[in-house]
Formats: sequence, structure tokens, C-alpha cells
Amino acid sequence: MSAHFVLPPAAAGVNPHRHARTLAQIPLLDPVLYQPHAQRPVRSKMRELDRDTLIMPHAHAWAQLAISTGGVIRLSLADATYIVPPHRAVWVPPGVEHAVTMVETARLYTLYFLPEAYGGGPQARWMAAPDWQQCRVLEASPLLRALVVEMDTGSDEAAPLSPAVVAREHHLSALICEELRRARIMHLGVLLPQDKRLKNLCEAVLQDPTRHERLEDWVLDTGASLRTVARLFRSELGCTFTQWRQQVVLAQAVALAARHWSIAQIAAELGYTPSAFSALVRRTVGMTAAAFLGQGLGAP
Repeated sequence: MSAHFVLPPAAAGVNPHRHARTLAQIPLLDPVLYQPHAQRPVRSKMRELDRDTLIMPHAHAWAQLAISTGGVIRLSLADATYIVPPHRAVWVPPGVEHAVTMVETARLYTLYFLPEAYGGGPQARWMAAPDWQQCRVLEASPLLRALVVEMDTGSDEAAPLSPAVVAREHHLSALICEELRRARIMHLGVLLPQDKRLKNLCEAVLQDPTRHERLEDWVLDTGASLRTVARLFRSELGCTFTQWRQQVVLAQAVALAARHWSIAQIAAELGYTPSAFSALVRRTVGMTAAAFLGQGLGAP
């Protein structure tokens, strides 16, 4: 599967934050002031944002990479939300409407990439590949994080950059693109269902995945039989309820890890022993729990 961590949808009349704490909505920094162009095909902006800050839904004609320092961000699309800790980044193709929520206080770096069709040149051809036409969560290497921090974050209202600074930006952006192409893709999570009964159940699990463990207990409020719900999980989501819930558990673990919880604390919070949780992570994503949760990685 090519989906990622998924939380309730942001469109079709569903508010992805209706179970969350009260959010402080803030206006956009006019993205046109950071618009990439042929002379500067990769641009960057940075905002220091408090926990529970929501940047309202928006879209633009260029691709975007969102990465934070020190906190978790939640990027919501029309049908999914991506949970992104500091050691990962999320890619958004051109034209995709999205909103960003700060789960923890952090600096949010947003990089804009000019597609080849808009003047990005041959060096932007990689972005036209089919794999880059969908959102994806990527491992952010220490080099990628260091390069992002070094990019100029001034808007077009700032003083023009000197030729030397522009040349340095070209070198930095070329390395950023190379690191993105080499980055490991995190294929985690499942798509959300269309069936209203199953969607309501999934939202309840996403709100509190530890409330019940058995599907039999979750179906009580759906108005559907256990057999029907189990069939819907397979037909709409391509997996069993247990497999789907495990992905939700991993998403919750990512957010808890950003609070500097130990693996033992995270496991206990999610209803696992440390050994059982570590086995779940290795079985699901093929890496140790410490590597998956970014524990031991240096800060940007």
C-alpha cells in the first residue's frame, strides 16, 4: 500500500479537528511572496508556531515540503491526515489543498519547488514522475534537515539577495532535491472508507484507539453487524480491523514520541508491553521501535 498515517478527513463535511483541543487559526503568510521562479526554483519560509495552531486549508501551483524542528505537525488533506515528527517530512504535490496543524510547538519550514512545466528546468524533471504526484512521508536525513535550515527564508518584500547568496541557494536546493530523491518513503497506514457506518467506526478508533481492542465492541454503535463491518474492512480498506488498528496505534506512538516519552511509556499508554510493541513496530515497518520513533536522532 502507498498510504500513510491517516486520521479523519478534512472535507466532505467532516472536521478533522473536531475531537482535538481548541485550535488557534492563523492567516497564511501570502505564499505568492515566496513563490519559486526560474531564478530561484526552490524557496523556503519559516514560522515559529505554538502548539494547537491551525494554518487554514490552501493550495498552490507548486510542490511543497513541510518539515518541523522539535515538534509534530499534522498535515490534513481532503481525505487523510499525515502525522509528521521532526525526523520526517511530508511532500505535497502541486494543486493539492491542505491544512497544517501544529501538534507541538515548533519551527515549521515550508519549501516550495517549481515544477518543470512552470519554468523549473530539467533539474525539476524528477517531480513529474508518477510517484511524486501523491503525498508521501519521507525520512528526513540529518543532512536534509541541516540543508533546510540553511535555506534563505526571506520573502520577496525583503531586500534582494546578492548573486553570491543566490548561487549558494542553488547549491543548497540541488542537494535538497538529491536528498529527497534518496529519502526512504514511509508506506504506513490505510485509506479511509467511504461507507458511512465504517467511517464513523474508524473516526471513533482514531479518537481513542485503546478504548476497545476487539471489533465486536466497536461495532455496537454502528448499526451494522459484526460480519458486515468485517467485510467492509476487507472490501474498502483491503485489510482486517486488527491490521488497520495497528496502523492507528503506530500513528499515536509517533505523536507520543515527540513528547520525549520512552518506548516503555508509549507501549503502556497504547496497551502493549514493551516487547509486544517493539515486535509490532518491527513486523509492520521493518525497523526497530527506536529507529521508527526517531529516538537517538540528533535535533536539526
